[in-house]
Amino acid sequence: MKIVDWLKPGLQIKRWIVIGFIGILCLSFSISYFIAISGVYINSSLQLILALIGLVFIYISLHYGLRSLLKDISTINGYLNRTKINKKIYDKKILSKGPKVVVIGGGTGLAVLLRGLKLFTANITAIVTVADDGGGSGIIREDLGMLPPGDIRNCILALAEMEPTMEELLQYRFEDGSLKGQSFGNLFIASMNGISNNFEEAIKKIGEVLAVTGKVYPVTLEDITLYALLENGKVIKGESSIPDKVLEENSPIDKVFIRPKEAKGLKEAIEAIEAADIVVLGPGSLYTSVLPNLLVKDISETLIKSENKKVYITNMMTQPGETDDYSIHHHLEGIIKHCPKLKIDYIIANNGEIIDAAEDKYKMEGASLITATKKDRQILQEKNIKLIEDDLVDIKIGYVRHDAIKLSKLIVDLVGNEKNNFKE
Repeated sequence: MKIVDWLKPGLQIKRWIVIGFIGILCLSFSISYFIAISGVYINSSLQLILALIGLVFIYISLHYGLRSLLKDISTINGYLNRTKINKKIYDKKILSKGPKVVVIGGGTGLAVLLRGLKLFTANITAIVTVADDGGGSGIIREDLGMLPPGDIRNCILALAEMEPTMEELLQYRFEDGSLKGQSFGNLFIASMNGISNNFEEAIKKIGEVLAVTGKVYPVTLEDITLYALLENGKVIKGESSIPDKVLEENSPIDKVFIRPKEAKGLKEAIEAIEAADIVVLGPGSLYTSVLPNLLVKDISETLIKSENKKVYITNMMTQPGETDDYSIHHHLEGIIKHCPKLKIDYIIANNGEIIDAAEDKYKMEGASLITATKKDRQILQEKNIKLIEDDLVDIKIGYVRHDAIKLSKLIVDLVGNEKNNFKE
């Protein structure tokens, strides 16, 4: 290796090696002076032996010290896995220079996106809805009087660095007894909430325990309830009841709102939006995952005032009882209706197809693929919103999801080349 190459800027490790070596030399000269003035004589043979012993001790301390420090990194035949160490160092140094991305939403779609984003940047903030009142989260919310943990749990696990077994444990749902249907991860969050001053502190502690990349915040610490006003004038209370009641009433959603109306957004979430290079809405259910966050006044006002780029990601499929027969411009109209002054710069949509069993499954459920129509393109062009399309289909176990890596790449590329100091 050429000296010039060795001196090139990298992970900033070489400078510390040099400084450490200089420190050892200075200490050695100082010690030798005091030995000399004390009258102690050491012959040359003994000096050589002591030098060799010193080198051996330094090697042992560094070797086993690093092994102890990096014990969470796997070994091969008893030796440290250098490839994995290099990757971990590279990720921490390079990804820390990645763009500041704020993602707002909830549900499975948000967690899928986060798994992709953490490969491109460590500066991720997920702002998650707390309007969920169904399933295990709803039970914990009602029994313990705490915010629903489900969506937050999924986001934490998506951003965490952990072994597959640990993730499987936290996602495990009890199959029998009084805990039937409850997630162990929800109980873990509930337990942490019990020993913390508030829900926000509990989530921070869990993030530290699970080595989460980025931050996960509830949109508010207040106990909010989501309502839907249908076009027939009826009002539906509760996020989990909305889709079923829409189908039962055979009347689409006119708008949604929250109580208390003046719920305050989390301070850290507001600061993250202000500092972001780009803010992403979705993917997720339009009325029950994305819009509840925009109904928190502080959050919507901050989004309107901030000058960063705003991106909306449409769902892959329509959702029965929520976005039946919706096209891209219908989603946009829904956002504008609830947050009129918000400027969307980009909309990312899928242009890929689904086939075979997955297509049949969704057709039976009354869902259809969302792709851009001629009318969509015309409306977006009139509103000066750029449409970005790609084949984003990723089918797993019969479910259609976004391709997390492709989608994340599209998002970070929008920030601009000057911010693209991250791995690809």
